[in-house]
Amino acid sequence: MKIVSFKICPFVQRVTALLEAKGIAYDVEYISLSDKPQWFLDVSPNGQVPVLITDNGAALFESEAIVEYLEEVSDIKHMGDSAEQRALARAWGYLAAKTYLPQCGAMSASSKSSLQERHDKLRVTLNKLEKALPAEGFFSGQKLGWVDIAWLPILHRFEIIKRCAGFDFLEGFSKVTAWQQRLMKTGIAEQSVADDFEEKFVGYYLSNSTYLGQLRGERSLGKCCAANCC
Repeated sequence: MKIVSFKICPFVQRVTALLEAKGIAYDVEYISLSDKPQWFLDVSPNGQVPVLITDNGAALFESEAIVEYLEEVSDIKHMGDSAEQRALARAWGYLAAKTYLPQCGAMSASSKSSLQERHDKLRVTLNKLEKALPAEGFFSGQKLGWVDIAWLPILHRFEIIKRCAGFDFLEGFSKVTAWQQRLMKTGIAEQSVADDFEEKFVGYYLSNSTYLGQLRGERSLGKCCAANCC
């Protein structure tokens, strides 16, 4: 299998995280979204990443369709055993995917007021998540599941922002924060992105043009960053 990817795309990371969790070998080819090659446009009807090229040469597009395909063809299942469990997993996974772009919008905010307004909208969804989460383990039990993997890109990005800029999107959400920490300990976040993902992510979302980037600058001027800080 091959994934056609843009390095900081959360929709791609959802797919690669699922591949990592299932232990499915895959290759990655990165493209520039500002200069999409013609071969990519020829196989991607929507012109978006991710695209998964199967071993049979079929080009699958739309992340929801791709993760459904991976669940079908894999011996390791992440959606649950019953029809109800699978439906709930799909629903919470779909909610995660609907949150990717609002998160990108919040991270891109150029002013404090804009960030606060967008953060408030994210908090509505995070509050629902907080109420649905168990006190320990993963979303649906002790094993990593569909919902965990769907929310991983969001929680990964929040972790980087808190560490680098000091802004905590999860403040007040203790169960979501604990869940985030458990997911980060699995190592799948780092395994599912390019080696220079954090560099690319910070360069885009924590640049001088964003309010989070300004916070990062103030943080680095005010005190020496720890070794694990951006």
